[in-house]
Amino acid sequence: MILVTGANGLLGRDLLERLQGVEVHAIVRTMPKDPVPKVKYYVLDLNEQWSVEQLPIGVKVIIHLAQSAYFRDFPDSALRIFKVNVDSTARLLDYAKMIGVEQFIYASSGGVYGSGKKAFDENSQITSSGNLGYYLGSKLASEILAQSYSPLMKVEVLRFFFMYGRRQNRSMLIPRLVERVKLRELVSLEGDNGIRINPIHVSDASKAVVAVLEIQSSLLINIAGSETLSIRDICLEIGRKVGEEPLFQSKVGEPSDLIANISLMKNKLHDPEVKINTGILDFL
Repeated sequence: MILVTGANGLLGRDLLERLQGVEVHAIVRTMPKDPVPKVKYYVLDLNEQWSVEQLPIGVKVIIHLAQSAYFRDFPDSALRIFKVNVDSTARLLDYAKMIGVEQFIYASSGGVYGSGKKAFDENSQITSSGNLGYYLGSKLASEILAQSYSPLMKVEVLRFFFMYGRRQNRSMLIPRLVERVKLRELVSLEGDNGIRINPIHVSDASKAVVAVLEIQSSLLINIAGSETLSIRDICLEIGRKVGEEPLFQSKVGEPSDLIANISLMKNKLHDPEVKINTGILDFL
């Protein structure tokens, strides 16, 4: 039996559709208009009062994907961010210990590494706490809480890098770039080409999560795509698809790259298949 939080989100929904042959329970803030067949839903707002007594007994795996929708609204929504990103993690870990969960999978962020010219591997130093920011600090805090339970259960921490896909909020990076190119709005670049990233399509991300279910030990692993692309590269590819020439505005300064080394992901989980030239079709 698997329990998934954040099940209405970009990754959560794709994952529910991909989990086959197992009993799946899903925590959502509101019921989806098109629920996934055979999934048992629990309507719980992790930002409000809730109790683990509302959750099922017999769960063997928890996949904790939920994150606060207010991640940009600091400091005004600091407590909302904390409740979803940290408090819910602590409570779910305690629930996992009480009912004998065997595996806890936590969705973190590659942003905890900060930025740099070289790809970050799982042993790279993370950003110092004073420069991390509240949202990323909350993700790192939950990583630490989760890993503390590794003597009691398998704990996998997944650091996602710029995930994108069809159901994504249009305020996020890739769909926002698509809209700017389509509307012929200026795209601001740091330096000549902008930051370099290796974004991952949601289908590849969810395949990686499914593969984690077979891992036999605790693990920290980067989840990202196979292509390293600058913002200019991405916009030029969008332009080719929509028939518009992107408009760029370069700013003085060096770009702050955020690139994941995914050797461990490819070796143990999944080799990403979707390239940006097909992935952006989700938004066209």
